[in-house]
Amino acid sequence: MQVSDIRESERLTSLDSYDILDTPPEEAFDRITRLARHIFDVPMSTISLIDGHRQWFKSRQGFDACETSRDSALCNFTIRETAPLIIPDALADPRFRDHPAVVGDPHVRFYAGAQLRAPGGHAIGTLCAFDAQPRDVSAAEVAMLQDLAGIVLSELELRALVMQDSLTGALSRRALRDEATRGITLAVRHGHSFSVIMFDLDHFKAINDNNGHDIGDRVLAACVKACQNLLRKADAIGRVGGEEFAIVLPHTNRADAQLVAEKVREAIAGVTVMGADGPLRVSASLGIATLERTASDIDELLRRADAAMYEAKQTGRNRCIAWRTPEVAADLMRRVFKAGHITFNAGHSTIDCTVRGLSEMGASIDVFSTTDIPERFKLSIPVDHLSRACHVLGKREKHLDVVFD
Repeated sequence: MQVSDIRESERLTSLDSYDILDTPPEEAFDRITRLARHIFDVPMSTISLIDGHRQWFKSRQGFDACETSRDSALCNFTIRETAPLIIPDALADPRFRDHPAVVGDPHVRFYAGAQLRAPGGHAIGTLCAFDAQPRDVSAAEVAMLQDLAGIVLSELELRALVMQDSLTGALSRRALRDEATRGITLAVRHGHSFSVIMFDLDHFKAINDNNGHDIGDRVLAACVKACQNLLRKADAIGRVGGEEFAIVLPHTNRADAQLVAEKVREAIAGVTVMGADGPLRVSASLGIATLERTASDIDELLRRADAAMYEAKQTGRNRCIAWRTPEVAADLMRRVFKAGHITFNAGHSTIDCTVRGLSEMGASIDVFSTTDIPERFKLSIPVDHLSRACHVLGKREKHLDVVFD
Protein backbone atom coordinates (compact mmCIF):
# COMPACT_ATOMS: atom_id res chain seq x y z
CA MET A 1 0.00 0.00 0.00
CA GLN A 2 1.34 3.42 -0.92
CA VAL A 3 1.92 6.00 1.81
CA SER A 4 -0.29 8.45 -0.10
CA ASP A 5 -3.23 5.99 0.10
CA ILE A 6 -2.82 5.68 3.87
CA ARG A 7 -2.64 9.46 4.31
CA GLU A 8 -5.72 9.96 2.14
CA SER A 9 -7.61 7.36 4.16
CA GLU A 10 -6.64 9.11 7.39
CA ARG A 11 -7.62 12.48 5.91
CA LEU A 12 -11.08 11.17 4.95
CA THR A 13 -11.52 9.70 8.43
CA SER A 14 -10.74 13.13 9.88
CA LEU A 15 -13.24 14.79 7.54
CA ASP A 16 -15.91 12.19 8.35
CA SER A 17 -15.56 12.83 12.08
CA TYR A 18 -17.11 16.29 11.65
CA ASP A 19 -20.26 14.88 9.96
CA ILE A 20 -20.48 18.11 7.98
CA LEU A 21 -20.94 17.03 4.35
CA ASP A 22 -24.31 17.85 2.76
CA THR A 23 -25.55 19.82 5.77
CA PRO A 24 -27.60 23.01 5.33
CA PRO A 25 -26.00 26.48 5.06
CA GLU A 26 -25.18 28.12 8.40
CA GLU A 27 -24.71 31.81 9.06
CA ALA A 28 -21.58 31.22 11.15
CA PHE A 29 -19.78 29.94 8.05
CA ASP A 30 -21.39 32.38 5.59
CA ARG A 31 -20.11 35.23 7.75
CA ILE A 32 -16.54 33.98 7.26
CA THR A 33 -16.76 33.75 3.46
CA ARG A 34 -18.30 37.23 3.30
CA LEU A 35 -15.39 38.54 5.33
CA ALA A 36 -12.82 36.75 3.14
CA ARG A 37 -14.39 38.24 0.03
CA HIS A 38 -14.25 41.70 1.60
CA ILE A 39 -10.63 41.37 2.74
CA PHE A 40 -9.41 40.40 -0.71
CA ASP A 41 -11.92 42.61 -2.55
CA VAL A 42 -12.98 39.72 -4.79
CA PRO A 43 -16.42 38.53 -5.92
CA MET A 44 -16.06 34.88 -4.88
CA SER A 45 -15.17 32.99 -1.71
CA THR A 46 -15.91 29.44 -0.55
CA ILE A 47 -15.42 27.03 2.30
CA SER A 48 -14.62 23.82 0.42
CA LEU A 49 -14.50 20.32 1.84
CA ILE A 50 -12.85 17.58 -0.23
CA ASP A 51 -14.08 13.99 -0.01
CA GLY A 52 -13.12 11.07 -2.25
CA HIS A 53 -14.67 12.38 -5.45
CA ARG A 54 -15.80 16.00 -5.10
CA GLN A 55 -15.37 19.35 -3.44
CA TRP A 56 -18.51 20.35 -1.54
CA PHE A 57 -19.12 23.91 -0.38
CA LYS A 58 -20.28 24.46 3.18
CA SER A 59 -20.45 28.15 2.31
CA ARG A 60 -20.11 30.03 -0.96
CA GLN A 61 -20.29 33.69 -1.99
CA GLY A 62 -20.64 34.73 -5.63
CA PHE A 63 -20.57 31.12 -6.82
CA ASP A 64 -23.68 29.16 -7.84
CA ALA A 65 -22.60 25.50 -7.74
CA CYS A 66 -22.96 23.69 -4.42
CA GLU A 67 -20.29 21.14 -5.40
CA THR A 68 -17.88 20.30 -8.21
CA SER A 69 -15.88 17.25 -9.15
CA ARG A 70 -12.63 16.89 -7.25
CA ASP A 71 -10.45 16.80 -10.35
CA SER A 72 -11.74 20.24 -11.42
CA ALA A 73 -11.04 21.82 -8.02
CA LEU A 74 -8.11 24.15 -7.44
CA CYS A 75 -8.67 23.43 -3.76
CA ASN A 76 -7.63 19.84 -4.43
CA PHE A 77 -4.11 21.19 -5.03
CA THR A 78 -4.29 23.37 -1.92
CA ILE A 79 -4.89 20.48 0.51
CA ARG A 80 -1.63 18.89 -0.64
CA GLU A 81 0.42 21.97 0.22
CA THR A 82 1.95 22.84 3.58
CA ALA A 83 1.31 26.58 3.19
CA PRO A 84 -1.54 28.62 1.63
CA LEU A 85 -1.71 28.35 -2.14
CA ILE A 86 -1.55 31.80 -3.77
CA ILE A 87 -1.98 32.19 -7.54
CA PRO A 88 -1.73 35.86 -8.60
CA ASP A 89 -2.52 35.04 -12.26
CA ALA A 90 -3.49 31.49 -13.18
CA LEU A 91 -2.99 32.09 -16.91
CA ALA A 92 0.63 33.04 -16.23
CA ASP A 93 1.22 29.98 -14.03
CA PRO A 94 2.21 26.85 -16.04
CA ARG A 95 0.78 24.63 -13.29
CA PHE A 96 -2.74 25.99 -13.68
CA ARG A 97 -3.16 27.80 -17.00
CA ASP A 98 -4.88 24.75 -18.56
CA HIS A 99 -6.90 23.86 -15.46
CA PRO A 100 -10.69 23.39 -16.04
CA ALA A 101 -11.56 26.10 -13.48
CA VAL A 102 -9.25 28.52 -15.29
CA VAL A 103 -10.14 27.89 -18.93
CA GLY A 104 -13.83 27.31 -18.08
CA ASP A 105 -16.30 28.49 -15.45
CA PRO A 106 -15.67 30.34 -13.19
CA HIS A 107 -12.58 31.44 -15.23
CA VAL A 108 -10.33 31.86 -12.21
CA ARG A 109 -7.34 34.18 -12.62
CA PHE A 110 -6.59 35.03 -8.98
CA TYR A 111 -6.82 32.37 -6.25
CA ALA A 112 -5.86 32.37 -2.57
CA GLY A 113 -6.59 29.26 -0.51
CA ALA A 114 -5.73 28.37 3.08
CA GLN A 115 -5.98 24.81 4.35
CA LEU A 116 -8.59 23.76 6.89
CA ARG A 117 -6.22 21.66 8.93
CA ALA A 118 -7.81 19.40 11.54
CA PRO A 119 -6.11 18.79 14.91
CA GLY A 120 -4.45 15.62 13.57
CA GLY A 121 -2.77 17.68 10.85
CA HIS A 122 -4.89 16.56 7.89
CA ALA A 123 -6.21 19.18 5.46
CA ILE A 124 -9.91 18.37 5.07
CA GLY A 125 -10.63 21.36 2.83
CA THR A 126 -9.94 25.03 2.28
CA LEU A 127 -11.10 28.57 2.79
CA CYS A 128 -10.44 30.36 -0.47
CA ALA A 129 -11.02 33.67 -2.25
CA PHE A 130 -10.85 33.99 -6.02
CA ASP A 131 -11.53 36.34 -8.90
CA ALA A 132 -11.79 36.33 -12.68
CA GLN A 133 -9.16 39.11 -12.69
CA PRO A 134 -5.49 38.75 -11.71
CA ARG A 135 -4.23 40.56 -8.63
CA ASP A 136 -1.40 40.64 -6.12
CA VAL A 137 -1.73 39.73 -2.47
CA SER A 138 0.13 40.95 0.61
CA ALA A 139 1.60 38.89 3.42
CA ALA A 140 -0.86 40.53 5.81
CA GLU A 141 -3.80 39.39 3.67
CA VAL A 142 -2.49 35.83 3.58
CA ALA A 143 -2.11 35.87 7.37
CA MET A 144 -5.72 37.04 7.73
CA LEU A 145 -6.88 34.23 5.43
CA GLN A 146 -5.07 31.72 7.63
CA ASP A 147 -6.69 33.19 10.74
CA LEU A 148 -10.11 32.90 9.12
CA ALA A 149 -9.38 29.29 8.18
CA GLY A 150 -8.60 28.68 11.84
CA ILE A 151 -11.98 30.17 12.76
CA VAL A 152 -13.67 27.80 10.30
CA LEU A 153 -12.08 24.86 12.14
CA SER A 154 -13.22 26.28 15.47
CA GLU A 155 -16.76 26.56 14.11
CA LEU A 156 -16.62 22.95 12.95
CA GLU A 157 -15.54 21.87 16.43
CA LEU A 158 -18.32 23.91 18.05
CA ARG A 159 -20.88 22.62 15.57
CA ALA A 160 -20.14 19.08 16.72
CA LEU A 161 -21.43 20.09 20.14
CA VAL A 162 -24.66 21.69 18.90
CA MET A 163 -27.69 19.50 19.56
CA GLN A 164 -30.44 21.49 17.86
CA ASP A 165 -30.99 23.02 14.42
CA SER A 166 -31.46 26.72 15.18
CA LEU A 167 -33.89 27.33 12.31
CA THR A 168 -36.43 24.56 12.79
CA GLY A 169 -35.95 23.35 16.37
CA ALA A 170 -35.31 19.82 15.08
CA LEU A 171 -32.28 17.90 16.33
CA SER A 172 -29.01 18.50 14.50
CA ARG A 173 -27.86 15.69 12.25
CA ARG A 174 -25.18 14.59 14.71
CA ALA A 175 -27.63 14.67 17.63
CA LEU A 176 -30.15 12.62 15.67
CA ARG A 177 -27.51 10.03 14.81
CA ASP A 178 -26.52 9.79 18.49
CA GLU A 179 -30.16 9.43 19.56
CA ALA A 180 -30.77 6.78 16.90
CA THR A 181 -27.64 4.84 17.81
CA ARG A 182 -28.73 4.67 21.45
CA GLY A 183 -32.20 3.53 20.39
CA ILE A 184 -30.84 0.85 18.06
CA THR A 185 -28.50 -0.47 20.76
CA LEU A 186 -31.45 -0.90 23.13
CA ALA A 187 -33.61 -2.41 20.38
CA VAL A 188 -30.97 -5.02 19.55
CA ARG A 189 -30.30 -5.80 23.21
CA HIS A 190 -33.95 -6.29 24.15
CA GLY A 191 -35.36 -7.52 20.85
CA HIS A 192 -37.49 -4.45 20.17
CA SER A 193 -38.46 -3.11 16.76
CA PHE A 194 -37.05 0.19 15.48
CA SER A 195 -37.81 2.20 12.33
CA VAL A 196 -36.69 5.33 10.54
CA ILE A 197 -38.59 7.71 8.27
CA MET A 198 -36.88 10.14 5.92
CA PHE A 199 -38.79 12.89 4.18
CA ASP A 200 -37.99 15.66 1.76
CA LEU A 201 -40.25 18.62 0.93
CA ASP A 202 -41.40 18.47 -2.68
CA HIS A 203 -40.37 21.28 -5.04
CA PHE A 204 -38.83 23.24 -2.17
CA LYS A 205 -36.37 25.02 -4.47
CA ALA A 206 -39.33 26.58 -6.31
CA ILE A 207 -40.70 27.84 -2.99
CA ASN A 208 -37.39 29.56 -2.24
CA ASP A 209 -36.99 30.88 -5.79
CA ASN A 210 -40.53 32.30 -5.99
CA ASN A 211 -40.93 33.56 -2.43
CA GLY A 212 -37.45 34.13 -1.01
CA HIS A 213 -35.47 32.22 1.58
CA ASP A 214 -37.22 33.87 4.54
CA ILE A 215 -40.52 32.33 3.45
CA GLY A 216 -38.76 29.04 2.72
CA ASP A 217 -37.36 29.05 6.27
CA ARG A 218 -40.87 29.61 7.64
CA VAL A 219 -42.13 26.64 5.63
CA LEU A 220 -39.39 24.39 7.05
CA ALA A 221 -40.11 25.46 10.62
CA ALA A 222 -43.87 25.02 10.17
CA CYS A 223 -43.45 21.51 8.75
CA VAL A 224 -41.21 20.44 11.63
CA LYS A 225 -43.72 21.86 14.12
CA ALA A 226 -46.54 19.90 12.44
CA CYS A 227 -44.48 16.71 12.78
CA GLN A 228 -43.54 17.33 16.40
CA ASN A 229 -47.21 17.78 17.28
CA LEU A 230 -48.05 14.20 16.28
CA LEU A 231 -44.91 12.31 17.36
CA ARG A 232 -44.50 10.54 20.69
CA LYS A 233 -42.08 11.70 23.37
CA ALA A 234 -39.79 8.77 22.59
CA ASP A 235 -39.61 9.71 18.89
CA ALA A 236 -37.15 12.25 17.52
CA ILE A 237 -36.98 14.37 14.38
CA GLY A 238 -33.74 15.81 13.02
CA ARG A 239 -32.66 17.91 10.08
CA VAL A 240 -30.22 15.97 7.93
CA GLY A 241 -30.12 18.21 4.84
CA GLY A 242 -31.45 21.48 3.47
CA GLU A 243 -35.10 20.39 3.24
CA GLU A 244 -34.52 16.79 4.27
CA PHE A 245 -35.47 15.40 7.67
CA ALA A 246 -35.35 12.05 9.47
CA ILE A 247 -37.59 10.68 12.21
CA VAL A 248 -36.49 7.83 14.49
CA LEU A 249 -39.24 5.61 15.89
CA PRO A 250 -38.30 3.29 18.78
CA HIS A 251 -40.57 0.27 19.42
CA THR A 252 -42.07 0.65 15.94
CA ASN A 253 -42.34 -2.11 13.36
CA ARG A 254 -42.64 -1.66 9.60
CA ALA A 255 -46.46 -1.63 9.50
CA ASP A 256 -46.74 0.92 12.32
CA ALA A 257 -43.97 3.05 10.79
CA GLN A 258 -45.94 3.21 7.55
CA LEU A 259 -48.98 4.45 9.51
CA VAL A 260 -46.84 7.12 11.18
CA ALA A 261 -45.37 8.13 7.83
CA GLU A 262 -48.84 8.59 6.37
CA LYS A 263 -49.82 10.79 9.34
CA VAL A 264 -46.66 12.86 8.82
CA ARG A 265 -47.46 13.21 5.13
CA GLU A 266 -50.99 14.41 5.93
CA ALA A 267 -49.72 16.83 8.60
CA ILE A 268 -47.26 18.42 6.18
CA ALA A 269 -49.93 18.61 3.48
CA GLY A 270 -52.03 20.56 5.97
CA VAL A 271 -49.36 23.22 6.58
CA THR A 272 -50.15 26.68 5.21
CA VAL A 273 -47.66 29.55 5.10
CA MET A 274 -48.31 32.95 3.55
CA GLY A 275 -46.12 33.42 0.50
CA ALA A 276 -45.40 36.32 -1.81
CA ASP A 277 -48.63 35.73 -3.76
CA GLY A 278 -50.85 34.21 -1.10
CA PRO A 279 -51.06 31.00 0.93
CA LEU A 280 -48.48 28.29 0.17
CA ARG A 281 -49.31 24.59 0.45
CA VAL A 282 -46.54 22.02 0.64
CA SER A 283 -46.15 18.27 0.36
CA ALA A 284 -43.47 15.74 1.17
CA SER A 285 -42.13 12.43 -0.13
CA LEU A 286 -41.33 9.87 2.56
CA GLY A 287 -39.22 6.70 2.79
CA ILE A 288 -39.36 4.10 5.57
CA ALA A 289 -36.78 1.55 6.76
CA THR A 290 -36.91 -0.91 9.66
CA LEU A 291 -34.20 -2.51 11.78
CA GLU A 292 -33.27 -6.02 10.64
CA ARG A 293 -30.23 -8.27 10.36
CA THR A 294 -28.99 -6.67 7.16
CA ALA A 295 -29.68 -3.14 8.46
CA SER A 296 -28.51 -2.95 12.05
CA ASP A 297 -27.04 0.56 12.28
CA ILE A 298 -28.35 4.05 11.68
CA ASP A 299 -26.30 4.64 8.53
CA GLU A 300 -27.76 1.64 6.71
CA LEU A 301 -31.27 2.48 7.92
CA LEU A 302 -30.91 6.06 6.67
CA ARG A 303 -29.51 4.82 3.37
CA ARG A 304 -32.47 2.52 2.86
CA ALA A 305 -35.01 5.15 3.94
CA ASP A 306 -33.35 7.61 1.56
CA ALA A 307 -33.58 5.14 -1.33
CA ALA A 308 -37.26 4.56 -0.59
CA MET A 309 -37.83 8.32 -0.39
CA TYR A 310 -36.16 8.77 -3.75
CA GLU A 311 -38.50 6.15 -5.19
CA ALA A 312 -41.45 8.09 -3.74
CA LYS A 313 -40.24 11.18 -5.56
CA GLN A 314 -39.70 9.30 -8.80
CA THR A 315 -43.19 7.80 -8.72
CA GLY A 316 -45.16 11.00 -8.23
CA ARG A 317 -44.18 12.64 -4.91
CA ASN A 318 -46.46 13.31 -1.92
CA ARG A 319 -46.45 9.63 -0.97
CA CYS A 320 -44.87 7.11 1.43
CA ILE A 321 -42.81 4.11 0.30
CA ALA A 322 -41.12 1.49 2.48
CA TRP A 323 -37.73 0.00 1.62
CA ARG A 324 -38.01 -3.33 -0.18
CA THR A 325 -35.10 -5.77 -0.17
CA PRO A 326 -33.69 -6.09 -3.73
CA GLU A 327 -33.83 -9.41 -5.55
CA VAL A 328 -30.12 -9.81 -4.87
CA ALA A 329 -30.13 -9.61 -1.09
CA ALA A 330 -27.31 -7.70 0.54
CA ASP A 331 -25.39 -9.11 3.47
CA LEU A 332 -24.50 -6.95 6.46
CA MET A 333 -23.06 -3.70 5.11
CA ARG A 334 -20.81 -1.66 7.36
CA ARG A 335 -20.44 2.09 7.16
CA VAL A 336 -17.13 3.27 5.69
CA PHE A 337 -15.77 6.49 4.23
CA LYS A 338 -13.07 5.59 1.72
CA ALA A 339 -11.70 6.93 -1.55
CA GLY A 340 -12.30 4.63 -4.49
CA HIS A 341 -12.02 4.44 -8.27
CA ILE A 342 -14.49 3.18 -10.85
CA THR A 343 -12.75 1.79 -13.95
CA PHE A 344 -14.31 0.69 -17.24
CA ASN A 345 -13.76 0.84 -21.01
CA ALA A 346 -10.90 -1.69 -20.76
CA GLY A 347 -9.21 0.43 -18.12
CA HIS A 348 -9.15 3.60 -20.21
CA SER A 349 -11.86 5.40 -18.21
CA THR A 350 -11.56 6.09 -14.48
CA ILE A 351 -13.94 8.01 -12.20
CA ASP A 352 -13.24 8.94 -8.58
CA CYS A 353 -15.83 7.89 -6.03
CA THR A 354 -16.42 7.84 -2.29
CA VAL A 355 -17.35 4.44 -0.85
CA ARG A 356 -19.90 4.93 1.94
CA GLY A 357 -20.86 1.30 2.65
CA LEU A 358 -19.06 -2.01 2.15
CA SER A 359 -19.86 -5.69 2.62
CA GLU A 360 -18.64 -9.05 1.35
CA MET A 361 -21.22 -8.90 -1.43
CA GLY A 362 -21.22 -5.29 -2.56
CA ALA A 363 -20.78 -1.59 -1.88
CA SER A 364 -22.63 1.70 -1.60
CA ILE A 365 -20.93 4.44 -3.62
CA ASP A 366 -21.26 8.20 -4.05
CA VAL A 367 -20.19 9.75 -7.36
CA PHE A 368 -20.33 13.22 -8.84
CA SER A 369 -22.60 12.00 -11.65
CA THR A 370 -23.95 8.59 -12.65
CA THR A 371 -24.52 9.69 -16.26
CA ASP A 372 -21.53 8.06 -17.94
CA ILE A 373 -21.13 5.08 -15.64
CA PRO A 374 -21.98 1.70 -17.26
CA GLU A 375 -23.90 -1.12 -15.60
CA ARG A 376 -20.70 -3.12 -15.11
CA PHE A 377 -17.29 -1.83 -14.02
CA LYS A 378 -14.36 -2.51 -11.69
CA LEU A 379 -14.33 -0.90 -8.24
CA SER A 380 -10.99 -0.43 -6.49
CA ILE A 381 -10.32 0.81 -2.96
CA PRO A 382 -6.54 1.33 -2.75
CA VAL A 383 -6.30 1.52 1.04
CA ASP A 384 -7.98 -1.92 1.33
CA HIS A 385 -6.10 -3.48 -1.62
CA LEU A 386 -9.56 -4.22 -3.03
CA SER A 387 -10.29 -4.49 -6.73
CA ARG A 388 -13.54 -6.19 -7.71
CA ALA A 389 -15.65 -6.46 -10.83
CA CYS A 390 -19.23 -5.50 -10.04
CA HIS A 391 -22.57 -4.59 -11.54
CA VAL A 392 -25.07 -1.89 -10.61
CA LEU A 393 -27.95 -3.01 -8.43
CA GLY A 394 -29.51 0.41 -7.93
CA LYS A 395 -28.86 3.91 -9.22
CA ARG A 396 -30.24 7.24 -8.03
CA GLU A 397 -29.01 10.77 -8.63
CA LYS A 398 -25.36 10.66 -7.48
CA HIS A 399 -25.39 7.28 -5.77
CA LEU A 400 -24.81 3.67 -6.81
CA ASP A 401 -25.48 0.38 -5.04
CA VAL A 402 -23.37 -2.39 -6.56
CA VAL A 403 -23.02 -6.13 -6.18
CA PHE A 404 -19.66 -7.83 -6.66
CA ASP A 405 -19.48 -10.42 -9.46
